[in-house]
Amino acid sequence: ARFPRGRGAMAAAGPGPGAGGAVKTLALVLEDEARRGGGGGGYCSGDTVSGQVLLELAGPLPLRGLRLEAAGRARVAWSESPGAVPGAGTWGVAVRAPGPGPRREAEVRYLDIRQSLLRDPPEGEENLILLDGRHEFPFSFQLPQEPLVTSFTGKYGSIQYYVKAVLERPAVPDQSVQTELQIISHIDVSSPALLTPVLRSQEKMVGCWFFTSGPVSLSAKIERKGYCNGEAIPIYAEIENCSSRLIVPKAAIFQTQTYLASGKTKTFRQMVANVRGNHIASGSTDTWNGKTLKIPPVSPSILDCCIIRVEYSLAVYIHIPGAKKLMIEMPVVIGTIPCIGFSSRNSSITSQFSMDMSWLALTMPEQPEAPPNYADVVSEEEFSRHVPAYPPPIDCEEQLCCPVFAYIQEFRFQPPPLYSEIDPHPTDVEEVQPVSFML
Repeated sequence: ARFPRGRGAMAAAGPGPGAGGAVKTLALVLEDEARRGGGGGGYCSGDTVSGQVLLELAGPLPLRGLRLEAAGRARVAWSESPGAVPGAGTWGVAVRAPGPGPRREAEVRYLDIRQSLLRDPPEGEENLILLDGRHEFPFSFQLPQEPLVTSFTGKYGSIQYYVKAVLERPAVPDQSVQTELQIISHIDVSSPALLTPVLRSQEKMVGCWFFTSGPVSLSAKIERKGYCNGEAIPIYAEIENCSSRLIVPKAAIFQTQTYLASGKTKTFRQMVANVRGNHIASGSTDTWNGKTLKIPPVSPSILDCCIIRVEYSLAVYIHIPGAKKLMIEMPVVIGTIPCIGFSSRNSSITSQFSMDMSWLALTMPEQPEAPPNYADVVSEEEFSRHVPAYPPPIDCEEQLCCPVFAYIQEFRFQPPPLYSEIDPHPTDVEEVQPVSFML
């Protein structure tokens, strides 16, 4: 048998310690390369994982066994910062203990499957002899039906799945090769809970004590709670700047990783995407009527693991010079199954909020039609009747005797033409009227 080329995902290992050159190649091949990791949708609960273990020998080899292992676990680990030890310093002053603090660890297993890929040795013999050449050992197993948590690698923990082949030989350490499985726990953003709009508003007084310059108010809304990678989130917001300072509105998507171990929690927060608005001067307002913020490729939300949670939020915030920024955060769920036909739901959602949220319309306003040009509707004769004659030029000597600002050119807006049902400029088209004859 020969190795299949250009098919499946392969992980290979060379000769192990003490192999004596007998094992040339040990490889693990998965049939569905797109699901192996990163490049495709990944495996789901209840899916079947199939492949082959490929073994190439340089000569006859005695084996005790060849087994396949499939495992998956969530693991969390971090070290606490060193704490203060009371009374350890001079005069009983508390000092920080040297070295790292206590270590926190936790683990949850989601997958544990084992298979033997070799037939039993002949009666009376402990080992099975494989001849030189290439050997293929197919395998297939089904993932559990109960939900599996999405694969993830974070700051203080990970959720990983893998398939491993272990070659057992007498008097020689085991030799193994493994490949990662990408597991996806699907989240459908079309669920009713993720289609509800999210609205927040907040106001902040700028200044300190009685030297206040005025409030800055912010209201923001997103049309639904669930989105997928690659989608653009339309943001509807209204910012009013009644302070005396120049402010800058911004929006960002934050990922929050929460880890739990030994009754303690560890949180890591990072920005994954952001967008910036225009400066807003004092006494001015600005409206975002669907300003978009695209979601980059990120891990889906993980909400069903007891020791690791991955959550997202969309924050609309305002940087105020000399004051703490004003921020509104709205929860967002990153799913895996996109919402289909959401545009049909927009009309119903918009109607529900049209009474009190008219300024946050969920549809972009239509482009208004430009008014006609004044010269197209007013004739030169009418225009001349309304334009006053220019005054004679002023003598320079007389101008110098008076203040400079006394003579400013007078500007007048021309009045619109009088309304009439008769077209003042009829076209030169001969009208043909029907004529009836009495016989």
